[in-house]
Amino acid sequence: MAMTLSNSVPSACIVCLSASNQFYLPSSPFKSLKPPLFWPWQKVKMGPLTVSPMGFGTWAWGNQLLWGYQPSMDSQLQQVFNLAVENGLNLFDTADSYGTGRLNGQSEKLLGKFIREFQGEKRIRDEIVIATKFAAYPWRLTSGQFVQACRASRDRMQIEQVGIGQLHWSTANYAPPQELALWNGLVAMYEKGLVKAVGVSNYGPKQLVKIHDYLKARGVPLCSAQVQFSLLSMGEDQMEIKDICDSLDIRLISYSPLGLGMLTGKYTPSRLPQGPRGLLFKQILPGLKPLLVSLREIAEKRCKTIPQVAINWCICKGTIPIPGVKTVKQAEENLGALGWRLSSNELLQLDYAAQESPRRMIQNIFQTK
Repeated sequence: MAMTLSNSVPSACIVCLSASNQFYLPSSPFKSLKPPLFWPWQKVKMGPLTVSPMGFGTWAWGNQLLWGYQPSMDSQLQQVFNLAVENGLNLFDTADSYGTGRLNGQSEKLLGKFIREFQGEKRIRDEIVIATKFAAYPWRLTSGQFVQACRASRDRMQIEQVGIGQLHWSTANYAPPQELALWNGLVAMYEKGLVKAVGVSNYGPKQLVKIHDYLKARGVPLCSAQVQFSLLSMGEDQMEIKDICDSLDIRLISYSPLGLGMLTGKYTPSRLPQGPRGLLFKQILPGLKPLLVSLREIAEKRCKTIPQVAINWCICKGTIPIPGVKTVKQAEENLGALGWRLSSNELLQLDYAAQESPRRMIQNIFQTK
Protein backbone atom coordinates (compact mmCIF):
# COMPACT_ATOMS: atom_id res chain seq x y z
CA MET A 1 0.00 0.00 0.00
CA ALA A 2 1.38 3.41 -0.90
CA MET A 3 2.44 5.60 1.97
CA THR A 4 0.24 8.69 2.27
CA LEU A 5 1.66 11.41 4.45
CA SER A 6 0.39 14.94 4.11
CA ASN A 7 1.91 18.20 5.21
CA SER A 8 -1.53 19.65 5.79
CA VAL A 9 -2.36 20.94 9.26
CA PRO A 10 -5.12 19.11 11.16
CA SER A 11 -8.28 21.15 11.71
CA ALA A 12 -7.86 20.80 15.46
CA CYS A 13 -4.67 22.80 15.20
CA ILE A 14 -6.00 25.75 13.21
CA VAL A 15 -6.75 27.83 16.31
CA CYS A 16 -3.40 26.94 17.84
CA LEU A 17 -1.51 27.92 14.69
CA SER A 18 -3.40 31.18 14.38
CA ALA A 19 -2.58 32.09 17.94
CA SER A 20 1.11 31.35 17.49
CA ASN A 21 1.55 33.10 14.14
CA GLN A 22 4.06 35.77 15.11
CA PHE A 23 5.26 37.05 11.77
CA TYR A 24 3.74 39.60 9.46
CA LEU A 25 3.98 40.55 5.83
CA PRO A 26 6.05 43.70 5.37
CA SER A 27 3.49 44.98 2.87
CA SER A 28 1.02 45.41 5.72
CA PRO A 29 0.75 48.99 7.04
CA PHE A 30 0.51 47.62 10.57
CA LYS A 31 3.34 45.80 12.27
CA SER A 32 2.57 42.87 14.53
CA LEU A 33 2.33 43.72 18.22
CA LYS A 34 3.14 40.14 19.15
CA PRO A 35 6.56 39.14 20.48
CA PRO A 36 9.29 38.61 17.88
CA LEU A 37 10.11 35.11 16.67
CA PHE A 38 13.29 35.29 18.71
CA TRP A 39 14.77 37.82 21.10
CA PRO A 40 18.10 39.64 20.55
CA TRP A 41 19.80 37.47 23.17
CA GLN A 42 18.79 34.37 21.20
CA LYS A 43 20.88 35.40 18.22
CA VAL A 44 24.00 33.38 17.50
CA LYS A 45 27.63 34.48 17.49
CA MET A 46 29.51 33.48 14.37
CA GLY A 47 33.06 34.77 14.63
CA PRO A 48 32.78 38.59 14.64
CA LEU A 49 29.18 38.44 13.41
CA THR A 50 25.83 38.04 15.12
CA VAL A 51 23.21 36.14 13.12
CA SER A 52 19.69 34.82 13.46
CA PRO A 53 19.26 31.21 14.69
CA MET A 54 18.09 30.28 11.18
CA GLY A 55 19.01 31.65 7.77
CA PHE A 56 17.63 31.19 4.28
CA GLY A 57 19.42 29.44 1.44
CA THR A 58 19.18 30.80 -2.10
CA TRP A 59 20.36 27.89 -4.25
CA ALA A 60 17.04 27.95 -6.12
CA TRP A 61 17.35 31.64 -7.03
CA GLY A 62 18.53 31.36 -10.61
CA ASN A 63 18.62 27.56 -10.88
CA GLN A 64 16.39 26.48 -13.76
CA LEU A 65 17.54 22.86 -13.99
CA LEU A 66 16.78 21.63 -10.49
CA TRP A 67 14.39 24.24 -9.11
CA GLY A 68 12.61 25.61 -12.19
CA TYR A 69 13.61 29.23 -11.69
CA GLN A 70 12.19 31.87 -14.05
CA PRO A 71 12.85 35.64 -13.94
CA SER A 72 9.11 36.12 -13.42
CA MET A 73 9.66 34.76 -9.90
CA ASP A 74 11.86 37.69 -8.88
CA SER A 75 9.05 39.80 -7.44
CA GLN A 76 7.98 36.97 -5.15
CA LEU A 77 11.59 36.28 -4.17
CA GLN A 78 11.87 39.92 -3.15
CA GLN A 79 8.76 39.48 -1.00
CA VAL A 80 10.42 36.43 0.55
CA PHE A 81 13.54 38.45 1.33
CA ASN A 82 11.55 41.33 2.84
CA LEU A 83 9.42 38.98 4.92
CA ALA A 84 12.51 37.27 6.31
CA VAL A 85 14.34 40.48 7.17
CA GLU A 86 11.26 42.14 8.68
CA ASN A 87 10.95 39.14 10.99
CA GLY A 88 14.54 39.20 12.21
CA LEU A 89 16.35 36.85 9.84
CA ASN A 90 19.64 38.39 8.76
CA LEU A 91 21.62 35.43 7.36
CA PHE A 92 21.38 34.58 3.66
CA ASP A 93 23.54 31.93 2.05
CA THR A 94 24.48 32.03 -1.63
CA ALA A 95 27.35 31.13 -3.99
CA ASP A 96 29.08 32.46 -7.07
CA SER A 97 27.97 29.30 -8.91
CA TYR A 98 24.26 29.63 -8.04
CA GLY A 99 22.37 30.19 -11.27
CA THR A 100 22.41 27.96 -14.33
CA GLY A 101 23.82 28.80 -17.76
CA ARG A 102 23.49 32.47 -18.63
CA LEU A 103 22.01 33.03 -15.18
CA ASN A 104 25.27 32.16 -13.42
CA GLY A 105 25.64 34.42 -10.38
CA GLN A 106 21.93 35.31 -10.44
CA SER A 107 21.42 34.45 -6.79
CA GLU A 108 24.07 36.96 -5.71
CA LYS A 109 22.67 39.62 -8.05
CA LEU A 110 19.17 39.20 -6.65
CA LEU A 111 20.35 39.38 -3.05
CA GLY A 112 22.27 42.56 -3.75
CA LYS A 113 19.25 44.09 -5.49
CA PHE A 114 16.90 43.15 -2.66
CA ILE A 115 19.23 44.65 -0.05
CA ARG A 116 19.48 47.93 -1.96
CA GLU A 117 15.71 48.15 -2.43
CA PHE A 118 14.77 47.15 1.12
CA GLN A 119 12.49 49.87 2.51
CA GLY A 120 12.96 49.12 6.20
CA GLU A 121 15.23 50.74 8.75
CA LYS A 122 18.84 51.30 7.73
CA ARG A 123 19.94 49.57 10.93
CA ILE A 124 18.14 46.39 9.87
CA ARG A 125 19.64 46.54 6.38
CA ASP A 126 23.13 47.07 7.78
CA GLU A 127 22.83 43.95 9.96
CA ILE A 128 22.18 41.64 7.00
CA VAL A 129 24.91 39.01 6.65
CA ILE A 130 25.55 37.54 3.21
CA ALA A 131 27.51 34.29 3.26
CA THR A 132 28.68 33.47 -0.24
CA LYS A 133 30.73 30.52 -1.45
CA PHE A 134 33.49 30.46 -4.04
CA ALA A 135 33.63 27.45 -6.35
CA ALA A 136 36.88 25.50 -6.61
CA TYR A 137 36.81 25.57 -10.40
CA PRO A 138 39.81 23.80 -12.00
CA TRP A 139 41.00 27.08 -13.51
CA ARG A 140 41.20 28.76 -10.12
CA LEU A 141 44.72 27.66 -9.32
CA THR A 142 46.13 30.58 -7.32
CA SER A 143 45.11 32.53 -4.25
CA GLY A 144 44.87 35.62 -6.45
CA GLN A 145 42.19 33.98 -8.56
CA PHE A 146 40.10 33.35 -5.45
CA VAL A 147 40.55 36.98 -4.45
CA GLN A 148 39.30 37.93 -7.93
CA ALA A 149 36.31 35.62 -7.42
CA CYS A 150 35.53 37.39 -4.16
CA ARG A 151 35.76 40.81 -5.81
CA ALA A 152 33.44 39.58 -8.59
CA SER A 153 30.86 38.41 -6.04
CA ARG A 154 31.10 41.72 -4.24
CA ASP A 155 30.56 43.54 -7.54
CA ARG A 156 27.53 41.40 -8.44
CA MET A 157 25.94 42.19 -5.08
CA GLN A 158 27.17 45.80 -5.14
CA ILE A 159 28.28 45.66 -1.52
CA GLU A 160 31.47 46.93 0.08
CA GLN A 161 32.27 43.83 2.09
CA VAL A 162 31.06 40.22 2.07
CA GLY A 163 29.83 38.94 5.42
CA ILE A 164 31.31 35.44 5.21
CA GLY A 165 33.53 34.28 2.36
CA GLN A 166 33.39 30.48 2.11
CA LEU A 167 35.13 27.78 0.13
CA HIS A 168 32.32 25.91 -1.62
CA TRP A 169 34.14 22.59 -1.51
CA SER A 170 37.55 21.06 -1.00
CA THR A 171 39.64 19.66 -3.84
CA ALA A 172 41.34 17.14 -1.54
CA ASN A 173 39.42 14.24 -3.10
CA TYR A 174 40.50 14.85 -6.68
CA ALA A 175 43.11 17.65 -6.93
CA PRO A 176 45.10 17.88 -3.69
CA PRO A 177 47.69 20.37 -5.05
CA GLN A 178 44.92 22.93 -5.61
CA GLU A 179 43.85 22.84 -1.97
CA LEU A 180 46.57 25.15 -0.68
CA ALA A 181 45.53 27.83 -3.19
CA LEU A 182 42.01 27.68 -1.75
CA TRP A 183 43.26 28.16 1.78
CA ASN A 184 45.60 30.98 0.83
CA GLY A 185 42.74 32.58 -1.08
CA LEU A 186 40.69 32.75 2.13
CA VAL A 187 43.65 34.27 3.96
CA ALA A 188 44.17 36.89 1.26
CA MET A 189 40.54 37.99 1.00
CA TYR A 190 40.36 38.26 4.79
CA GLU A 191 43.60 40.25 5.05
CA LYS A 192 42.46 42.60 2.26
CA GLY A 193 39.22 43.31 4.11
CA LEU A 194 37.03 41.90 1.34
CA VAL A 195 35.24 39.67 3.86
CA LYS A 196 34.38 40.07 7.52
CA ALA A 197 34.87 36.37 8.23
CA VAL A 198 35.70 33.12 6.45
CA GLY A 199 34.11 29.68 6.37
CA VAL A 200 34.08 26.38 4.51
CA SER A 201 31.51 24.04 3.03
CA ASN A 202 31.56 20.27 2.46
CA TYR A 203 34.71 19.77 4.54
CA GLY A 204 34.87 16.46 6.39
CA PRO A 205 36.30 16.10 9.91
CA LYS A 206 39.95 15.59 8.95
CA GLN A 207 40.09 18.39 6.38
CA LEU A 208 38.17 20.69 8.70
CA VAL A 209 40.79 20.35 11.43
CA LYS A 210 43.59 20.85 8.90
CA ILE A 211 42.21 24.07 7.45
CA HIS A 212 41.32 25.40 10.89
CA ASP A 213 44.89 24.90 12.10
CA TYR A 214 46.36 26.38 8.91
CA LEU A 215 44.18 29.49 9.07
CA LYS A 216 44.80 29.92 12.79
CA ALA A 217 48.56 29.91 12.18
CA ARG A 218 48.01 32.72 9.67
CA GLY A 219 45.92 34.73 12.12
CA VAL A 220 42.62 34.04 10.36
CA PRO A 221 39.77 32.59 12.46
CA LEU A 222 37.52 30.00 10.81
CA CYS A 223 34.02 31.07 11.82
CA SER A 224 31.72 28.58 10.07
CA ALA A 225 31.47 25.19 8.42
CA GLN A 226 28.57 24.09 6.22
CA VAL A 227 27.60 20.46 5.97
CA GLN A 228 24.57 18.51 4.85
CA PHE A 229 22.91 18.00 8.23
CA SER A 230 19.35 16.84 8.81
CA LEU A 231 17.29 13.91 10.01
CA LEU A 232 18.28 12.31 6.69
CA SER A 233 21.97 13.14 7.14
CA MET A 234 23.06 12.41 10.68
CA GLY A 235 25.80 9.87 10.15
CA GLU A 236 29.11 9.47 11.95
CA ASP A 237 30.80 12.15 9.85
CA GLN A 238 28.13 14.73 10.64
CA MET A 239 28.31 14.00 14.35
CA GLU A 240 32.10 14.15 14.34
CA ILE A 241 32.04 17.45 12.43
CA LYS A 242 29.59 18.84 14.98
CA ASP A 243 31.87 17.83 17.86
CA ILE A 244 34.88 19.41 16.13
CA CYS A 245 32.97 22.63 15.51
CA ASP A 246 31.93 22.81 19.15
CA SER A 247 35.49 22.25 20.38
CA LEU A 248 37.07 24.76 17.97
CA ASP A 249 34.39 27.47 18.27
CA ILE A 250 33.27 27.03 14.66
CA ARG A 251 29.59 27.53 13.95
CA LEU A 252 27.96 24.64 12.06
CA ILE A 253 25.56 25.66 9.30
CA SER A 254 23.21 22.85 8.24
CA TYR A 255 22.26 22.96 4.58
CA SER A 256 19.43 20.88 3.10
CA PRO A 257 17.70 20.59 6.50
CA LEU A 258 14.61 19.32 4.66
CA GLY A 259 16.51 16.86 2.46
CA LEU A 260 15.75 18.72 -0.81
CA GLY A 261 12.07 18.54 0.16
CA MET A 262 11.82 14.91 1.27
CA LEU A 263 11.18 16.01 4.86
CA THR A 264 8.27 18.29 3.98
CA GLY A 265 5.63 15.55 3.98
CA LYS A 266 4.54 16.87 0.60
CA TYR A 267 5.80 13.94 -1.46
CA THR A 268 5.11 10.20 -1.50
CA PRO A 269 6.43 7.33 -3.65
CA SER A 270 3.41 7.90 -5.90
CA ARG A 271 3.62 11.69 -5.85
CA LEU A 272 7.09 12.86 -6.82
CA PRO A 273 8.55 16.21 -7.90
CA GLN A 274 9.45 16.73 -11.51
CA GLY A 275 12.99 16.70 -12.84
CA PRO A 276 16.14 15.17 -11.30
CA ARG A 277 14.75 15.35 -7.77
CA GLY A 278 11.98 12.94 -8.71
CA LEU A 279 14.52 10.23 -9.55
CA LEU A 280 16.26 10.69 -6.20
CA PHE A 281 13.02 10.78 -4.23
CA LYS A 282 11.85 7.57 -5.92
CA GLN A 283 14.87 5.77 -4.46
CA ILE A 284 14.74 7.17 -0.94
CA LEU A 285 11.13 7.99 0.01
CA PRO A 286 9.90 4.37 0.35
CA GLY A 287 12.41 3.88 3.17
CA LEU A 288 11.42 6.97 5.16
CA LYS A 289 8.05 5.89 6.53
CA PRO A 290 9.14 5.54 10.21
CA LEU A 291 10.71 8.99 10.17
CA LEU A 292 7.84 10.72 8.38
CA VAL A 293 5.29 9.09 10.67
CA SER A 294 7.15 10.42 13.74
CA LEU A 295 7.49 13.88 12.21
CA ARG A 296 3.78 14.00 11.51
CA GLU A 297 2.89 12.73 14.98
CA ILE A 298 4.96 15.44 16.68
CA ALA A 299 3.74 18.11 14.25
CA GLU A 300 0.11 17.31 15.03
CA LYS A 301 0.73 17.31 18.77
CA ARG A 302 2.61 20.61 18.58
CA CYS A 303 0.21 22.25 16.11
CA LYS A 304 3.16 22.70 13.76
CA THR A 305 3.93 21.42 10.29
CA ILE A 306 6.32 18.65 9.33
CA PRO A 307 8.94 21.05 7.88
CA GLN A 308 8.82 23.20 11.02
CA VAL A 309 9.56 20.18 13.19
CA ALA A 310 12.40 19.01 10.93
CA ILE A 311 14.02 22.47 10.91
CA ASN A 312 13.56 22.89 14.66
CA TRP A 313 15.38 19.57 15.16
CA CYS A 314 18.43 21.12 13.45
CA ILE A 315 18.23 24.18 15.71
CA CYS A 316 17.95 22.01 18.82
CA LYS A 317 21.08 20.14 17.70
CA GLY A 318 23.00 23.42 17.92
CA THR A 319 23.25 24.17 14.20
CA ILE A 320 22.04 27.06 12.05
CA PRO A 321 19.73 25.61 9.38
CA ILE A 322 19.45 27.40 6.04
CA PRO A 323 16.35 25.96 4.34
CA GLY A 324 15.83 27.03 0.77
CA VAL A 325 12.86 29.25 -0.05
CA LYS A 326 11.15 30.15 -3.32
CA THR A 327 7.72 31.39 -2.26
CA VAL A 328 6.17 33.54 0.44
CA LYS A 329 4.22 30.51 1.63
CA GLN A 330 7.44 28.55 2.13
CA ALA A 331 9.04 31.49 3.92
CA GLU A 332 6.08 31.85 6.27
CA GLU A 333 6.15 28.16 7.06
CA ASN A 334 9.90 28.09 7.67
CA LEU A 335 9.65 31.09 10.00
CA GLY A 336 7.27 28.96 12.06
CA ALA A 337 10.24 26.78 13.01
CA LEU A 338 11.41 29.60 15.30
CA GLY A 339 10.18 30.65 18.74
CA TRP A 340 9.85 27.18 20.28
CA ARG A 341 11.95 24.07 20.91
CA LEU A 342 11.38 20.33 20.72
CA SER A 343 11.51 18.52 24.04
CA SER A 344 14.29 16.06 24.86
CA ASN A 345 11.84 13.18 24.46
CA GLU A 346 10.74 14.44 21.05
CA LEU A 347 14.35 14.74 19.94
CA LEU A 348 15.01 11.17 21.05
CA GLN A 349 11.90 9.98 19.21
CA LEU A 350 13.06 11.63 15.99
CA ASP A 351 16.63 10.38 16.38
CA TYR A 352 15.36 6.84 16.82
CA ALA A 353 12.92 7.10 13.90
CA ALA A 354 15.71 8.38 11.66
CA GLN A 355 17.89 5.44 12.64
CA GLU A 356 15.04 3.02 12.04
CA SER A 357 14.37 4.38 8.55
CA PRO A 358 16.35 2.17 6.15
CA ARG A 359 17.25 4.93 3.68
CA ARG A 360 19.51 7.97 4.00
CA MET A 361 20.16 11.06 1.94
CA ILE A 362 22.84 10.67 -0.72
CA GLN A 363 25.88 12.62 0.44
CA ASN A 364 27.48 15.42 -1.53
CA ILE A 365 30.13 14.00 -3.87
CA PHE A 366 32.47 16.84 -2.87
CA GLN A 367 32.30 16.00 0.84
CA THR A 368 35.78 15.12 2.08
CA LYS A 369 36.97 12.91 4.88
